[in-house]
Amino acid sequence: MKKTIVVSADRGETRVAVLEAKTVKSKREVAEVYIERRGGRSLVGNIYLGKVDNVLPGMEAAFVDIGLERNGFLHVDEILLPDGQPAPKRGRGQGRRIDELIKPKQEILVQVIKDPIKSKGARLSMNVTIAGRYLVYAPSGSGVGVSRRLADKERERLRRMVGRTYDGPGGLIVRTAAHGAKKTDFVREIAYLHRLNEVLDKRKQDAKAPSLVFQEQDLPVRVLRDVFLNEFDKAIIDDEKQYERVTSFFQRTAPELVEGVELYRGQKPLFEKWEIEKAIQSTLGHRIDLPSGGYLIIDYTEALTVIDVNSGSFTGRGKGGLEETITKVNTEAATEVVRQLRLRDIGGIIVIDFIDMARGKNRDKVLGTLRTALDADKSKSYLVEISPLGLVEMTRQNITDGVREILTVKCPTCEGEGVVLSAETVAIEGLRKLAEIAREHPDDEAFLIRVHPKVATLLNQEESGLLELEGETGKRFHFEGGEALAIDNFELIEAGERTGIEERALPFRPGEEVYVKVEEPHMYNADDAVARIDSYIISITGAASAVGERKMVRIESVERASAIATLLPDENQPEEAKGKPEAKSDGRSGSGGRGRRSAAKPRSGGSRSGGSGKDSGDRSGGGRSGGSRGGSGRAADGAGPAAEANGDRPSGKAASEADDGAGKGAEEAEGQKQEKSVNSGRFGLRRGRRRRGRKKADAES
Repeated sequence: MKKTIVVSADRGETRVAVLEAKTVKSKREVAEVYIERRGGRSLVGNIYLGKVDNVLPGMEAAFVDIGLERNGFLHVDEILLPDGQPAPKRGRGQGRRIDELIKPKQEILVQVIKDPIKSKGARLSMNVTIAGRYLVYAPSGSGVGVSRRLADKERERLRRMVGRTYDGPGGLIVRTAAHGAKKTDFVREIAYLHRLNEVLDKRKQDAKAPSLVFQEQDLPVRVLRDVFLNEFDKAIIDDEKQYERVTSFFQRTAPELVEGVELYRGQKPLFEKWEIEKAIQSTLGHRIDLPSGGYLIIDYTEALTVIDVNSGSFTGRGKGGLEETITKVNTEAATEVVRQLRLRDIGGIIVIDFIDMARGKNRDKVLGTLRTALDADKSKSYLVEISPLGLVEMTRQNITDGVREILTVKCPTCEGEGVVLSAETVAIEGLRKLAEIAREHPDDEAFLIRVHPKVATLLNQEESGLLELEGETGKRFHFEGGEALAIDNFELIEAGERTGIEERALPFRPGEEVYVKVEEPHMYNADDAVARIDSYIISITGAASAVGERKMVRIESVERASAIATLLPDENQPEEAKGKPEAKSDGRSGSGGRGRRSAAKPRSGGSRSGGSGKDSGDRSGGGRSGGSRGGSGRAADGAGPAAEANGDRPSGKAASEADDGAGKGAEEAEGQKQEKSVNSGRFGLRRGRRRRGRKKADAES
């Protein structure tokens, strides 16, 4: 089975992919992917002069300061005695306590054997090693060891050859890559490793704890050094600097491999040419489809990874019956499971739930397929027999973060739970928050709340209880927001007088001309149509024939929940309006100008919904036609002052000056607002800043 290594270096990121083909004629698929970003380089292999921060006898471990954000973890089994020998293991009255071996403030030389993962610090060892192409040098070790992945005959040959070539100091481990290597290869590499060890000793003497004294090779060199074996036909690199680094390393350690390294100069991105980008994106999904029609579901937990095998659409072929069908899916799944473990670099405890099989020989067949596939995995693994429940338990070595952990972050909305509160839940909880706001602000008459439009729609429904709450408290509540908000967002952004709050909450002013998309016919008036911005409804008179088009309309009247507009004649439709998409509300409030507006963008997105006359559960936003809460009928209760203010506004230059004055007044009032924050469960209710300038002026007068 021939393999290819592909290396791509971009700005801020280096990626390496291992491609494998099951047969000579089959297509090569992505088997492994490694990603390293600037500032996120793996620490495995780095050697530090550390200082012991704390010794915990109860855990038989110590925490060592190596200059990173979190201290490294050193277990008692990874401690070396002053003579370089491992500490005796404890058990049956033998061994020594960890507080007898090392002390706080003691300076020790340690190597990272496992990267920091999540909240855990790096795993450390005092058994320092330096890796080469064919050999691993252990300065404090002794003797010659050989990789167990090699055949017994080859292991014995290499052991004798290296033993005759090297007599110390230190110990050597012969790597899997040494298969077929000659004596001259080992002589050259031993000299190379000794030079590196001399550099390490000098840096250790000059260093001051905590500090880095030896850094492992970067990703391309590291991967090619470790996996570029005889079964690989070539390595392709698209970056000249990385190409030079790799070839320079092989010239010192394995000159015969230099010819197998190619510099890619094609126009098409290397990872796209080999369809690696698609494979990387697939690692983010939970479902993996199998060729037969079955599929895998991969779920991640803190303790383990669970893989579920399902038959899906595969119903079997021939006369084998159910058992044969299940065995076919399970066998196919066993191979794909290992591929996904390697591709995603999943480590730790892994539980595989195969489809139940009645016959023992079929279970053995699936388990054998799984073991055979794991032989191609360079990471250490341990497999347990199929349990009585039909589960396969295994562990896989986890050294660094996998592709999924590098590419993604925890969802800020669900915080990794995978679920969020429903709009209905937020609306019900929101009513309680509104009552709390009313109690804590006895002197304020109205409030502006930022919520998701779906929540605003539910709150505005007659049966929601908002009407009763406003009647009981004597307060008025207005809402603004946009689709970009989290569904559980509930934020008080302003409190003050009713007139001022309603003025800000109104998204438009009478006489404004705006571009909108006419979305659907009016439910009760065949001549009219409806436009919608978040949950705010614009009923357009005479626009039934313009459904689906973008048109300029004039706002005639504005209510808390809706507005009424008229369609401008065709001769008044400007050329720039043709084909111009409507703007979406960003949920931010603004002053809004007079005259034509370049887009249908409310000064505050989505107040009390209504207007189209559709039922409250309709996607139009839950408004009613006519009535006190909006729609195309009379103004809502309490909207009179705002409507009168809008109706009496001057025009022309006077209007412009009035708007400018209002804007300045708003800015001054904004500066007088006091801000305090209260965390109220998942809602994170933030008490907004108050506008009290007008109330204060009234009191003084």
